[in-house]
Amino acid sequence: MILDFHNKALLITALSHRSSLNEKTQSGTTATESNERLEFLGDAVLELAATLYLYQQRPKENEGKLTAYRSALVRTETLAQLAKELKLDKQMFLSKGEELSGGRKNKSLLADLMEAVIGALYLDQGFEAVQAFLAKYLFPKFNDILQTGSYKDQKSLLQEEMQARALGTPVYQVIKAIGPDHDKEFTVEVLVGDKIYGVGVGHSKQLAQQAAATAALTKLT
Repeated sequence: MILDFHNKALLITALSHRSSLNEKTQSGTTATESNERLEFLGDAVLELAATLYLYQQRPKENEGKLTAYRSALVRTETLAQLAKELKLDKQMFLSKGEELSGGRKNKSLLADLMEAVIGALYLDQGFEAVQAFLAKYLFPKFNDILQTGSYKDQKSLLQEEMQARALGTPVYQVIKAIGPDHDKEFTVEVLVGDKIYGVGVGHSKQLAQQAAATAALTKLT
């Protein structure tokens, strides 16, 4: 593990998906609770750390641009990529069913895992340790975000692209919603006229719409 925790139990909890608690023997976890509370904490700590970083690094940018930067830096895809780079996906505790359904490749689950680890690190070593960790592993990704322009809202970019091609206005519709209310997953398709240009999945309608817009842009370009 790339992180050295004083309280190993915190790290184990951070790595424990809720499904693993139902199959402790099979999953190997010794946690008494899932990583959901640590994820909640880590989300807030990450947002503050990213906000401070961008505020200091981009002193001439306005609030709107800084918000767009931060959204790109802490979004699901970025965090999931970091979790894989740190090999957290291989260390996560999952039930057999979640494992077989591709849980270790699920971007949303991996992003949640990353936030839980950040929350655990904050409790274990404090905010400065979190900042140092993010400065080494997450914040360097900001240069790529700037260069690729991926901080721009995907729905806005898609609308601009459609208008430039005189194809019409994109319309988003939910085609599937599965799971319990606290962990629902939405599938959204984006259409122009009767043609489907992209399909996206997310744990909110907004995230699913952004994913659908990204898929449509990829198809168009």
